[in-house]
Amino acid sequence: MKTPTVIIDGSSEGALQQPPLPVARQQLEMSGLADEGLREEGKPVIVADLYRAFKEEKRTLVDIAWEQQRLHESRRWSVMEMLAAIDVERVSQSDRLLVWNAGRAELTTKPGADRLARLSDTECRRWQEKNPVVASIMQACGTWSRYWNEEEAHHETSFNRLATLFAMDRVTDETFIEFRKVFPDDDMLRTLTLLAISEIVAAVNYANCARVIQEPGLKALFKQVGADEIQHMNYFIAFAKGLVDSAEYAPKEAFSVAHFFLRDGGEVYGSKRQHVEQRGTHVNWWDHLEYREGMYSPDAIDKKETLIFNALKRITGITVSSAEEVEDKWMELVGC
Repeated sequence: MKTPTVIIDGSSEGALQQPPLPVARQQLEMSGLADEGLREEGKPVIVADLYRAFKEEKRTLVDIAWEQQRLHESRRWSVMEMLAAIDVERVSQSDRLLVWNAGRAELTTKPGADRLARLSDTECRRWQEKNPVVASIMQACGTWSRYWNEEEAHHETSFNRLATLFAMDRVTDETFIEFRKVFPDDDMLRTLTLLAISEIVAAVNYANCARVIQEPGLKALFKQVGADEIQHMNYFIAFAKGLVDSAEYAPKEAFSVAHFFLRDGGEVYGSKRQHVEQRGTHVNWWDHLEYREGMYSPDAIDKKETLIFNALKRITGITVSSAEEVEDKWMELVGC
């Protein structure tokens, strides 16, 4: 199944971008008088420069929601068709363990999406009188969360259905319910940065799994899910960038979350950390990955770190290239 190209509308280093608009076209866009019909004829995009889109181009929530819908429809795929293409008997025991692990991990995504929808609406109403542009960015985020939730449902059900077909240990109802605990609320910029980094970790893991898996149908499934996670990362970065561009949210919050992942023994190391935090409020999937003896472990820490540095650059405009630089910049922004 072919994965449609995702185009990022706006400045986003490291991502595929549209060519620069001619000056006259830019002026028309800035005036808010651009022909919407011409915009819709192009490929669907992730609107990466949301602050400018609302503040200067005068785009509305209906405009942004339409673009979200167009991109969602262009990327839809069928779980039933994907699973039908997998020769279950040909999947190795090691690859079956990758599927089982992924199915458990994906169980925690729905509560993340539920929290995002609730938090976005609450924040939207808090900002409505003080800063209508921020309120619109928040509402656009909450609106998009419905697509994120649906797309993540594809991932969860694909992997857990496959684990059932492989006759592996079933996820008990008790575990299912435990993994559905909704995350506690937090600052919105920290929340969006955490979600962007979580998608980076997932995308790198799935891409590495796809490289080692031999059965073609299962390889295609992991590649498809990994592509979805990259698209989700790009959306989270766009919303986070919009908040920073508004000057209502401080870049230090994005750096605090990145440091949380990248510090010695940080979350990017998942369940392999010497000390894994025991949380009574919710389940973080990276705490619960299980790598059994003989099982491939898709770590690729260096690649995850590089993508996190790139995300920080796109959100805040600040360049860093090591975990130490992230900590130093965070301390500087905090004023220490």
